[in-house]
Amino acid sequence: MIRCIAIDDEPLALELLTDNISKVPYLQLVAACDNAMEAMSIMEQQTVDLIFLDIQMPGLTGLQFIQSMTVKPMIILITAYEKFALQGFELNVTDYLVKPVSLDRFVNACNKARELFYLRVQPKVASGAGYFFVNVDYSLVKVVTADIIYIEGLKDYIKIHLKSTQRPLVTRMPMKTIEEQLSPESFIRIHKSYIVSIAFITSVRKSSVFIDSLELPVSDNYRDGIATLTGKL
Repeated sequence: MIRCIAIDDEPLALELLTDNISKVPYLQLVAACDNAMEAMSIMEQQTVDLIFLDIQMPGLTGLQFIQSMTVKPMIILITAYEKFALQGFELNVTDYLVKPVSLDRFVNACNKARELFYLRVQPKVASGAGYFFVNVDYSLVKVVTADIIYIEGLKDYIKIHLKSTQRPLVTRMPMKTIEEQLSPESFIRIHKSYIVSIAFITSVRKSSVFIDSLELPVSDNYRDGIATLTGKL
């Protein structure tokens, strides 16, 4: 299911939007909001994969709301104005719908979001090539496995920390999915929130793994793996 949120300051438009969402079987409506600030508060507490967003709203406009987000879900703009289309696509929105929106046009936009959703949650793996691709801000970014220092799980997102750059890659993906793409000979799970490259481990304690001065926790469920790694059973 794709978890979505609807945002429109016009009550009738919001009602129609939520009704259209209810007709699409793979959409799950998390909340319907009449302003961007309310939606922002909800998104801090719940995972949202897709936003249906009006542009002209009091306070924070739809475009300002998009620009305020550091990690962006998919966004379908629904507005009465065609003139903002270029700005919308420059912000990498999934689609741009002009009111009134027919149901078939709405479903078409949703199908586009569904294709992108599955692209984002599944890494594109080149078997045996030592790299894979992940979706970061609507682009497929190549990750060389030998460049990975460690991976950090953040709810439904992961941060891939790399040797080649100080800024980690952030992508929507379960830890289990990325773990399945990594060789157990080169990577070790030490915690529900951490996978570490064995090559970058510099020392180990009972409840910690160190990468130089960085200390990462080892949970009870993964201590056997560390014991096997160090030969201290």
